[in-house]
Amino acid sequence: MSNQKRIVVKIGSSLLAHSQQLTLRYAFMHGLLSDIARLKEQGYDVVLMSSGAVALGLNAVGKTPEDAGLLDKQAAAACGQLLLLNAYKQVAHEFGFDIAQILVTIGDMEERRRFINAKNTIERLFENGIMPIVNENDTLTTEELRVGDNDRLAAKVAQMIQADHLVLLTSVDGLYDRPPSEPDAQFIERLEDVSEYLSATEGTSVLGSGGMLTKLQAANMAQHAGCSTIIAEGIIERPLLSVLEGERRHTTCVAMGTPASAWKVWLTNRLQVAGSLILNQKAAEALCADPTPIAHTDIVSIHGNFHKGDILHVYDEQGREIARGLTNFSSEEVLVLARHPEASTAELLGYSAVPDVITTKNMVVLKENHLPWDVPTDDHQVVVTL
Repeated sequence: MSNQKRIVVKIGSSLLAHSQQLTLRYAFMHGLLSDIARLKEQGYDVVLMSSGAVALGLNAVGKTPEDAGLLDKQAAAACGQLLLLNAYKQVAHEFGFDIAQILVTIGDMEERRRFINAKNTIERLFENGIMPIVNENDTLTTEELRVGDNDRLAAKVAQMIQADHLVLLTSVDGLYDRPPSEPDAQFIERLEDVSEYLSATEGTSVLGSGGMLTKLQAANMAQHAGCSTIIAEGIIERPLLSVLEGERRHTTCVAMGTPASAWKVWLTNRLQVAGSLILNQKAAEALCADPTPIAHTDIVSIHGNFHKGDILHVYDEQGREIARGLTNFSSEEVLVLARHPEASTAELLGYSAVPDVITTKNMVVLKENHLPWDVPTDDHQVVVTL
């Protein structure tokens, strides 16, 4: 693990692009990169998570944010990436540092080998004093295969590089206990349990794909990776330093002490559900009391079409998510094992294997302060009740 101080900064589309003209807001970009240059001088490694490519490319394809379809957005992203990175490169050179671009898909974050490859690339860029600019590869991803918001993607990158801080710059000054337009809305300066304020997170910007909900989800992911999250307004002058030095108000979601191992943090913090299992209540209660391997005889139903090595979400019969873990079998294999509990793995599958569907070393029992995913539904999934 590096002893270097590290920050991930996420910038939304509405801060980089004018909502009407869909052109770059150079004044904001100058203020942002000026602050990043100062942070680098102070010994920080910085990763910039930057939206904006789709918004900046919409003029080229003759579309607006309201009427652009998926193919329009993919084409706009291809056009906008050139504008965005060229501007970043020019401004960064003014402040004496260089940049690099890393485009990722959800598979790069969810598949362990590709996750490590991305981490190694970022580490090598840091070694050479180059700031990575990361974004989802919007030219290739489809709706069902994309992260969908850079807030949670930024949290995954913060987890990846073991960052000290995740800074989410947005169009508001932080979190309120209800929509800030409502009378008597109270500002929240410090937050430990994000679940208390999920009801106050409705709405997204015209240009962005995320709202306050995705920011709290990102903050929760970062908390469990030992990283604090700052939610603040993206002002033009000193947008980062004025927050980090306590000159203006913002919301801080505090880190939850020493994180678990990097392996277990990766297992726990997911961006997408590959599949899920529902355990009988007795097995679920036993698992929470004293983590033990999940056997095929514990399973009540199987959701999704998953593969060996995917991360599954585990629920009890009351719909409460209790664990996440890496499966030793595909959904088809789990189904065969569960329907023939007396037969051996070799007899049923044609090869010898440990019969546990998920072993304890590849599983994390969720803490109460970890945001759960909703219990799986029957929509668009393979569901088998045993």
